Amino acid sequence: MSDTLILNADGSPLSLLPISAVNWHLSIKLIWLDKFKVLEYYDDWIIHSPSTEMHVPSVLISKQYLNLARHPRFSRNNVYLRDLFTCQYCGCEYNDSNWKDLTLDHVIPRSAGGHAHWENIVTSCTTCNVEKGSRDIRPKQMPYKPDYWELASKRSQFPLMIPHHSWKSYLKWDDNLIKVA
Repeated sequence: MSDTLILNADGSPLSLLPISAVNWHLSIKLIWLDKFKVLEYYDDWIIHSPSTEMHVPSVLISKQYLNLARHPRFSRNNVYLRDLFTCQYCGCEYNDSNWKDLTLDHVIPRSAGGHAHWENIVTSCTTCNVEKGSRDIRPKQMPYKPDYWELASKRSQFPLMIPHHSWKSYLKWDDNLIKVA
């Protein structure tokens, strides 16, 4: 129970990649700076200072709409998400328990001048990655740079662990996929 969900003024999370949450210390600062309002509190968590005491917030909403850039960050997890945890060479799919066996592969190998960016990296199983080596083998689906909303939509198909039940009503997620820690 250490995070606070941060919502934009329209009631949606600031980000879904990852879910916009801040440490409870920062959430207290945001309240004192009068930038956010509290929507929900943790039921049994009260903090004390010499002059005051307050419940720790579990959900905050911005007082002003924050217009954020919606460009997904190039990262291992976002590449896996773009490719839906599927090897782009043999098509084998991975789930929650075995996705750590996935690797990232350069379509144009680094030895041939390939760089690590959206248009040159695909998800690959270890076997296919080793077999490919530095050869020029094309994946079933060529890599591309996804937009934020495509990745957010794909992310909502997978389970989500949240620290408090109060977050459920603010996340547009299938209730069967949400687990409360």
